[in-house]
Amino acid sequence: MPDIETEVLIIGAGPVGLAAAIELGTRGVRVLLVEQNIRVGLAPRAKTSNVRTRTHLRRWGIADTLAKEAPFGIDYPNNMIFVTRLAGHELARFADAFNAAPAQSPFYPEHAQWVPQYTLEMVMLEKARSLPEVEVKFDTSFVSVVQDEEHVTATIKTSNGQERTVVARYLIGADGARSAVRAAIGAKMEGRYGLSHHYNIIFRAPGLAEAHGHGPAVIYWQIGKDGFSALGPMDRDDIWAFMPGGAKPGETLSHDAAAALIRERTGINLPFEILSADSWTASELLADRYADRRILLAGDACHLHPPAGGYGMNMGVGDGVDLGWKIAATLQGWGGDDLVASYEAERRPVHRAVLDEALANYAIYVAPTPPEIEDDTPQGDAIRAKVGAGILASKGREFNTLGTVLGLGYHSSPIIEAETAPLPPHNSEVYVPSARPGCLAPHAWMTDGRSLYDLFGQDFTLVVADGADPDDIEKAAADARTLGLPLTVIEPHGVPVAELYGAMLTLVRPDQHVAWRGNRWTGALERATGSRHTI
Repeated sequence: MPDIETEVLIIGAGPVGLAAAIELGTRGVRVLLVEQNIRVGLAPRAKTSNVRTRTHLRRWGIADTLAKEAPFGIDYPNNMIFVTRLAGHELARFADAFNAAPAQSPFYPEHAQWVPQYTLEMVMLEKARSLPEVEVKFDTSFVSVVQDEEHVTATIKTSNGQERTVVARYLIGADGARSAVRAAIGAKMEGRYGLSHHYNIIFRAPGLAEAHGHGPAVIYWQIGKDGFSALGPMDRDDIWAFMPGGAKPGETLSHDAAAALIRERTGINLPFEILSADSWTASELLADRYADRRILLAGDACHLHPPAGGYGMNMGVGDGVDLGWKIAATLQGWGGDDLVASYEAERRPVHRAVLDEALANYAIYVAPTPPEIEDDTPQGDAIRAKVGAGILASKGREFNTLGTVLGLGYHSSPIIEAETAPLPPHNSEVYVPSARPGCLAPHAWMTDGRSLYDLFGQDFTLVVADGADPDDIEKAAADARTLGLPLTVIEPHGVPVAELYGAMLTLVRPDQHVAWRGNRWTGALERATGSRHTI
């Protein structure tokens, strides 16, 4: 007999695994979430929760909780300032990077937030633990797995060496770049490893914010004669992060060497207290496959992005959401055989597009810099003006990302009712809302202050425009009853649905993407739930 029986076993309790656990747990699915590390520490890789991640948090009821944890308050300016060094010349600046200002937008219900990943994990973990269906075990590692047509049987091991057997219906590998689950299914990462290598130094520096004249920012990007580096305030108590290039794979720095490097690159001499110093590698990699039957990969286990654009962790949260609702639907009987199989078909093209976007943003960081860029001479002035103009012309796509964050869809998905009109060209900096099937459902604010998204149901939602035929609504409801699918029907009066969505009826999935639209009901639920064989 197995030691533990559950419905879904998740390996890895970072943001990706937590997202999957919350999505499943809020749908009543029993989850065991295991993590080999005690996820604490001072060296987060991700620091921006973008508007999509925060919108998922809104659905889970914890967006406001995260906002209260903003280390400098949500009104702190999300500026990106390019300088030769912190004590040197300014080259260029971008305001409100990643749409983090707390102003209301017609395009999304939640602004982005600059917050250390460990703080996001703390908020998500508290939510996961509040769900009676979710059990979390730390200090527990994945050992092995086998599967048959109905179950996976995994071995896990606690830090004291005790092994236990877990039987589940599905296993999600959210165990990061060195994924043991990926190795267990024989998947391989393809692409380029080691585009560059960087240190990640966390330090305390009282007075550093006042020691320069560039004003507040979340990152100061230093492009000087010593090469590229970035630093910025990270948390309360004067904690900063510094990320210079030039590391060797796996290399760490002594605390004295790290402090000396900060002084050298910033040009500011303060008593820096080093809290941690490790290294990381930028890569461009995709797994050759994301699944083997009942075992599926998510997050860094199947895609690794250069950090330019802040996509990696946020894309992983989206993976967890996608897997969560699809597995839950399948276990609850209204998801068809093709629903979970659509995960890779939908997510992989999006990962590829985002990887390409991140690579384009990353290119400036490895470009050589003229050594005279810091000189207080006419030649230095000219170089700085040229470099600054180039930054303004090329880096807007990295910090103005709505076209990528909200605009990428599942247009080639086998469970989407495709339309034949050509897709508009993609522009990462410009988001044009569209209810074309596969796209994220266009957002709107209600007259009572609620988001249109707040009306969407836990599962599928039929958005009805004024004047739609009641017979069509009843036909859709009847189809839902036949499939055993909970369908929410909304008629958001005051919202110009026919204009915004381009149809009288629009079927929206649990992840807020459009599955189908039309002026008369044509029976879209069977395909959208993976019950009509398309794969």
